[in-house]
Amino acid sequence: MKILILGAGQVGASVAESLVSEKNDVTVVDTSADRLRDLQSRFNLRTVTGNAAHPEILADAGAADTDMLFAVTASDETNLVACKVSHAVFNIPTRIARIRSTWFQSHPQLLESDCFSVSHAICPEQIVTEYIGKLIEFPEALQVAEFAGGKIDLVAVRAIEGGPIVRHPLRDLEKRLPTTDVKVAAIYRNDRPLALAPDTVVQAGDEVFFVAAASDIREVMAEMRQMDRPVQRVIIAGGGNIGLRLARALEDRLNVKVIESSKRRCEYLSGQLGSTLVLNGDVSNEDLLGDENVDETDLFVSVTNDDEANIMSALLAKRMGARRVIALINRRAYGDLMQGGQIDIAISPAQATLGSLLEHVRRGDVAAVHSVRRGRAEALELIAHGDRGTSRVVGRRIREIDLPPGATILGIIRGDKAIVAEDDGHVIEPDDHVLIFLTQKRMIPKVEKLFEVGVGFF
Repeated sequence: MKILILGAGQVGASVAESLVSEKNDVTVVDTSADRLRDLQSRFNLRTVTGNAAHPEILADAGAADTDMLFAVTASDETNLVACKVSHAVFNIPTRIARIRSTWFQSHPQLLESDCFSVSHAICPEQIVTEYIGKLIEFPEALQVAEFAGGKIDLVAVRAIEGGPIVRHPLRDLEKRLPTTDVKVAAIYRNDRPLALAPDTVVQAGDEVFFVAAASDIREVMAEMRQMDRPVQRVIIAGGGNIGLRLARALEDRLNVKVIESSKRRCEYLSGQLGSTLVLNGDVSNEDLLGDENVDETDLFVSVTNDDEANIMSALLAKRMGARRVIALINRRAYGDLMQGGQIDIAISPAQATLGSLLEHVRRGDVAAVHSVRRGRAEALELIAHGDRGTSRVVGRRIREIDLPPGATILGIIRGDKAIVAEDDGHVIEPDDHVLIFLTQKRMIPKVEKLFEVGVGFF
């Protein structure tokens, strides 16, 4: 597939890295020659320097025969104009735009084909806000991904010594939870996926991915570790777009404080928020954190636009007694270094957004994509079409499907019913939504090929 990416920032670079690794023909446009040189030195892709909204730049980038465009620059205006030009002049079939303004999001008619011609709009700030919201709902989880509109959740949790299933084989999970449908998707030990079998023993420190109905998540997590008390007190370090969105989402039900260094921004935040307490100060100021009782805080979330400030403030808050800390970290090397240490969860905005972007790239009928383990693994919701004669999956039991190594079918959504595939005797029917976990992204093309429909279907 020929793909044009406008913007070589964190989001654009992450999308480029993922798509190049899957052998797509990728071209990246940006005004910064330095950023483009860095991308070209790391990946096999083409770059064009210039303003992504200008038709001549898009033409140089090969827009005339491009299959898909990602407009993910930092400017809403550039992204919108680029989508309009790429549709009107170059007739690019699919145009995805990064839109940060809530005004455009609340007036979707402006994005339609007779206006800015945006096929799909994404907002990284809102995606990250919802991501953090899920982690607040399930404070013991490392990651929570929704499928089928929230009917089934994929959850990552760190197994802790003292959890009832720790030091026991997976087969005991079914015995301990006889009325709960749950399937373990993957176990990572020392950063490597294990080959799962009923006699695989869960060890303390393992990163366990499982799927279950949303209502059963806490019961399953309680088998892996002791449960934390619910989150009541939250300190948000940083009052930018994410900090503001997060405070708005939480202030009606939790005690929320926001720390922001800009006095002018604090005044704006105060006018936009209700019960949230807005504080003007340095997020890494030990005296300020002490005065605001960070030692009694259930969750400290650092979401400034500076990685170092997020890391230092989160580490300081943890040392001072905050029960759980989350840091927004753009640089992958920093995130990998910090995740699971003193910082409980390191969130990459680009990686959190990646799944929403990849939904439109995956071949076949894809309802949802979640990038997990900082982009190294993936969970997909694929729709099965055809019949037993034209499809490799329809009409077959799960155990009969020739899945590539590292791929596991987690569940099936059939109409309004969600089925967790703890029993591999389930038969795939036409129009089923099939949930698949891939421990290795290189297997994605093979899974996509499985769900292709033969020509006899058409």
